[in-house]
Amino acid sequence: MNCLSTAKRVLIVNALVEGNSLRSAARLAGVAFNTVLKLLPEIGEACETFQRKTLVNLPCKRVQCDEIWSFCYAKEKNVPQDLKGKHGYGSVWTWVAICADTKLVPCWRIGDRTAWHAQHFMYDLAARLSNRVQLTTDGFRAYLDAVDLAFGNKIDYAMLVKLYSNDRPDHDTRYSPAECIGCRETVITGKPSERHISTSFAERQNLSMRMRMRRFTRLTNAFSKKIDNHRWATALYFMHYNFCRVHQTLRVTPAMEAGIANHVWSIEEIVNLLDRKASVRNVA
Repeated sequence: MNCLSTAKRVLIVNALVEGNSLRSAARLAGVAFNTVLKLLPEIGEACETFQRKTLVNLPCKRVQCDEIWSFCYAKEKNVPQDLKGKHGYGSVWTWVAICADTKLVPCWRIGDRTAWHAQHFMYDLAARLSNRVQLTTDGFRAYLDAVDLAFGNKIDYAMLVKLYSNDRPDHDTRYSPAECIGCRETVITGKPSERHISTSFAERQNLSMRMRMRRFTRLTNAFSKKIDNHRWATALYFMHYNFCRVHQTLRVTPAMEAGIANHVWSIEEIVNLLDRKASVRNVA
């Protein structure tokens, strides 16, 4: 790791944020696979630490939340009996919040689709906002108590429940999505604006995650083998999304639109977070 040049690190990180696997990134950068495997935790932890400290007092007004499924080690049905129920084996859910105006992702959480994770996810979100917001989630019932505990009555909250048809044409397969035949809007707390009750941006973020992180791609062998690598890859993705990638509609990055950055970050600036982290350790 100490012998790896900044230029090589930039090549590796650039390959990873463009949706390549670890082995593909190693081939593109001309380095050993283990070199990429060692770099990912370092850069992922640096990105997670930086965003945890930076994404605070955010001026968001409308927030949408959703959960995206993936799996680690093996699919749930194939997990060995002695590993069933353990964190990081089988189904893994990534909880994501996105600001509908700035497109910034203020927080995310990797875990199970349970009330416990819902509560911690909402506590984290509430701690990062500076204003009263309008929040929209899907119909997952765990959100009800989680939002109430984290925000109380200081929020305008609504659920958007999608209704699906049970009928499928004969040519559909097991992987075809059910047909959405409507939506039901339910106001939970406060006075959310009806025209802004939506989870469209959160669902579009799910698509971006599947396209930009190889381990989230469905129906392939490109899945996370270790939950820690899953965590670090997700932190790196959101660092690039928030600070480096210019949003097509906004023409600036989400971080710039939210007022927490004054320029478009380069991949090299992300890599330099490693040196900042090392200097902090040396001072300590």
